[in-house]
Amino acid sequence: VTVDNVDPSLAAEIDKTAQELERLKWFLWHGNVFRALQTGEDLLFDMETIEEPTTKQNQLIKTLTEFNGYIRANAANIPNYGELYRAGERITSSFVESAVNQVISNRMVKKQQMRWTKQGAHLLLQVRTRVLNDDLASGFHRWYPDFTHTKTKDDHALAA
Repeated sequence: VTVDNVDPSLAAEIDKTAQELERLKWFLWHGNVFRALQTGEDLLFDMETIEEPTTKQNQLIKTLTEFNGYIRANAANIPNYGELYRAGERITSSFVESAVNQVISNRMVKKQQMRWTKQGAHLLLQVRTRVLNDDLASGFHRWYPDFTHTKTKDDHALAA
């Protein structure tokens, strides 16, 4: 639906909703989870007061409800991207996630002679992450206090 071919009052409502969604995005980008949640709740309240919502409006209500739940559940982990950007920090890991997804999906497809189970892939990724973070040995030491390991050149080559 474009704003050009609808009733002017509905067009104003669409424009207001779009502006509020932009505000919500701005608050999240700048790490202001509290204001983002307020904006999301206000949007939901406005949407839920519609007497006969269309299918699209119902979809938006459902999406907003889920998104607010996601924000609430992950509030402590939402970074201030604006601050990171100004500090020259990298603000995306999508290239890494893409590579990981590609490697995992290649190994998980049914066409492979050998493939991982979901549980096996999960466990393998946990081990690999600990190796890359250099904390696998400390984990083993916690579980097995007598475990000792000194790094060798081979360990560094394997980690790379």
